[in-house]
Parts: sequence; structure tokens; C-alpha cells
Amino acid sequence: MREHYIGVDLHKAFFQVCVVAASGERLWEQRFPRSEEGMAAFVTRCPGAAALAVEASTPTWHFADAVADHVEELRIVDAVKTRLKAGYAAKTDRLDARRLADALRRDSVVGIYYPPPAIRDLRELCRGRHTLVHLRTCLVQRLRALLLRHGIVEARRLVQRDDGLTALALPPQAAAVVARLRRVLTGVRAEIAAVDHEVHAVAATDPIAHRLQQIPGVGPVLALLIRAEVGEMHRFPTPGHLASYAGLVPRVDASAGRYRSGPITRRGSPWLRWALVEAALHGPRRRDATGRWGRRLAVRKGALKARVAMARQLCHEIMTVWRAEA
Repeated sequence: MREHYIGVDLHKAFFQVCVVAASGERLWEQRFPRSEEGMAAFVTRCPGAAALAVEASTPTWHFADAVADHVEELRIVDAVKTRLKAGYAAKTDRLDARRLADALRRDSVVGIYYPPPAIRDLRELCRGRHTLVHLRTCLVQRLRALLLRHGIVEARRLVQRDDGLTALALPPQAAAVVARLRRVLTGVRAEIAAVDHEVHAVAATDPIAHRLQQIPGVGPVLALLIRAEVGEMHRFPTPGHLASYAGLVPRVDASAGRYRSGPITRRGSPWLRWALVEAALHGPRRRDATGRWGRRLAVRKGALKARVAMARQLCHEIMTVWRAEA
């Protein structure tokens, strides 16, 4: 048991702190600005033999890195699973900090994975590439739609080649939009080529990403993305836990002998879910038992449901390959 329990309600510009004793007595509360001076003032008042809980949000990693060495225990809290606000009619920053501290003292918070800086860097690399590819797709679709609105039926081929767009007879404003989109698209494609080169280089030096490429349908890009999003495989005792983290397991409603399964939860890492479903596209082309199972399932249940089931099946292969000796 810790001597002090600290609840932090974190925001962009400030954070609200509540400190309680092991007996439940509220010791002090204060609001600090999210600045170097505010962090220094909090660390000065922060008791050493303490456990701290802060909800997971966008600025959480920066805050956690700053305070991790000044407390005995740090919990990054999943607010959805912990349900800190259940049963309370009022909600304020002060009340949220109090509830976090009380829930931490009762050991009723649900923590999430606190990735080390190296894993976070990999995630930034892979997620940044994903954003660029999505932006490229949006630009290409916008160009095709504009050309189709002006009766150009070969829009797909023209956008892919990118050399016939300048010779098109378009109204002035439409031609100006095409020119702007082409310039942006050229820059985005250059950035994607550069980041692809970096991703392939990192995947070639990472032993886990190298082993993941043994799985059919998983290349360097997907391998590094899976490696970054999983982080450490010991977090998942079974492949089912990994599939649940990707949000690929169905919702279950069971009570008194009644059982009903619904659509997948979509809870967890959306990037990992995308990578698994993308790799599952190659499932029907596989010549092994898994591929034959996927083809039979596609005939019975349809291609989309079979693809999700294949993505769940890939969790077994990923876990086996990940834990194999280098």
C-alpha cells in the first residue's frame, strides 16, 4: 500500500491534481498550468512514496515522461473501462481528479500500456505514413470526381499517369483546381516515397518485423506497423487477447442461457486492425490449410465476414512467429 495516491485530470493548458492519503483523507488539491514552471511546481509538491493515475489522452505521454521518475507507481487509466464517472450527477475537473485518486486507492482503475520511447517513435513513423497514404487517396479521388463532373470518362487512367491532365480542355476554375491538386499530389507522393524508404530500412533491421514477414500477406510496411502497435507481446496471454486489442472480436450478449453475438467491437488500436484486415486480403490466395478454410468460409458467410475471421486467425500466426527464436 502506498502512502499517497494522486489523481490528475489532464487538459491541454492545465492539469488538476488531488492527493489523498491511504486512509482516504484528502490532503491537498491544486490546479497547475501545463508549462515548465507548472510541472516543476507539481514535482516539488509531489510526494515520493506515491502512486499517480492520469487518464489516457493526447498529451498523456509527455506528462507521464515528466513525472515517471518522481513517483513510485504510474498508471495510465482507460477512462472507458474504469467508468470513473458512473453514479455521479456532477462532473468538474476537481471532481474528476478526486475520483481518479479514490479509484486508484481502491485499486479499481484499469491501466493501459505505457510504451517506451522507441516504440512510440515506431508508431509515429508508421502512423505518419498511414496519414500520407490516406491523404494521397483523398487527392486522387477528388481529381477523379472533378474530371468526371466535366464528362471525362478516362479520369482514372489520366490521374494515374499524371501527364495528360495539363492538356485537358476544362473551364478556368476547374483547370486551376486540377493544377493545385496536382501540385499537392506530387509533393505527397514524394513524401510517401521517402517514408517508404525509411520504413523498409527500419523493418530490415528490426528482428521481429523481419520474422513477421514470413506470414503470407505481410510485407515490410505491415510488419513494422504490427510490431509498433503491439509493442510487447507478453501483454497478450492468448491470440484472442491480441484480437480483442485490435477490436476484431464480436460483441457478446449472454445471460441465463441466452447467447447472442453481434458485430466486432472496434475497440483498441485502429491501426493494428487495419493492418490485420489488409493482410487478410491475401488469405484466399494462400495454398495452405488456412487459405482453404478462408475460401470455404467466404462461400458460406461472404467475403467480408471471411476477411475479418482471417484477420483474427492471423493473430495466432503473429503470436507464434513473434515468440519464435531469432
